[in-house]
Amino acid sequence: MDAGAVTFPRRTTRQIKVGDVPVGGDAPVTVQSMTTTRTADVEGTLAQIYALASAGCDIVRCTCNEIEAAEGLARIIPRSPVPIIADIHHQYRMALAALEAGVHGLRLNPGNIRKPEHIKAVAAEARDRGVPIRIGVNGGSLDPRLYERHGGRVTPEAMVESALMEIGYFEEVGFDLIKISVKASNVPLKIEAYRQLAEVTEHPLHLGVTEAGPMPEGLIKATAGIASLLAEGIGDTIRYSLTADPVEEARAANSCPP
Repeated sequence: MDAGAVTFPRRTTRQIKVGDVPVGGDAPVTVQSMTTTRTADVEGTLAQIYALASAGCDIVRCTCNEIEAAEGLARIIPRSPVPIIADIHHQYRMALAALEAGVHGLRLNPGNIRKPEHIKAVAAEARDRGVPIRIGVNGGSLDPRLYERHGGRVTPEAMVESALMEIGYFEEVGFDLIKISVKASNVPLKIEAYRQLAEVTEHPLHLGVTEAGPMPEGLIKATAGIASLLAEGIGDTIRYSLTADPVEEARAANSCPP
């Protein structure tokens, strides 16, 4: 970054650990990406994980959308050079299976897993295992009740409310190993959501722009959404969501200013 540019002090957050990688607190901003292989393809997924680690990824996320994926994770994790997070969408049982497989973290989308008893069951199991969870709010998949409360629109307030609702469920079972993202493909919307979230929580924040798109446009869009927040002292871990080889995501994230 330009020596004359104005930056803000880094926002103080709680620190959690994803495997042996610290996120938040005084830890450096970490880089993440996600595999594009079928997780059941153990050798193919491991090859991509190693390529991502070589490109500077600190943490890698893999889809866990079927029992074969959970079985694959159990074989991948002992051989991975970096901590592995399981990406969970609609099936809370896949989160439980991923925890049993030994994942170092989970990503849950509160817009997709809506039953409080399911959310709390996953949080209780993660609590007992000491495994952190990212609350991955996505502007494109909010709970319909939030759309209604916010005039049928995706707003920064609706996204922050979604995250706080999920935190409330976690708190009911005594779980606080949390990081949060409030991603959207609309950059100004996403930036404002993160600013508002940073005002109301001390949990570490995962920055990203949903479906930023192909290079070079996606690189410009993602950098606009991520670097602007980092310059304000907001953000503890980042992922570039590009329509490209995930290795390109890792390289882009490692060159992200400031």
